[in-house]
Amino acid sequence: MREISPKEVERMLSSGTAVNIIDVREAEEVAEGKIPGAVNIPLGLIEFRKQDLDRSKDYVMVCRSGGRSSRAAEYLEGQGYQVINMTGGMLAWEGTTE
Repeated sequence: MREISPKEVERMLSSGTAVNIIDVREAEEVAEGKIPGAVNIPLGLIEFRKQDLDRSKDYVMVCRSGGRSSRAAEYLEGQGYQVINMTGGMLAWEGTTE
């Protein structure tokens, strides 16, 4: 599984690079703040919402600490999606949130 640091994601966003971010935390957690532009699909719904994702795009998976996003990334990778897990999750995120 490919991994990316929060700093790398932040650099990509600040440089204007299009980044497809999937936040797999629960809605209550996301309400406390998420990376701007991230789409919330809770881990428990990934299996049912995967058809909403485009297999030709790369997705950065995010959660609180990196564990749930790692599981989501493994699952989606096994389904043929291009995914990258953000290590450390939102606990390591120092960028802006919305």
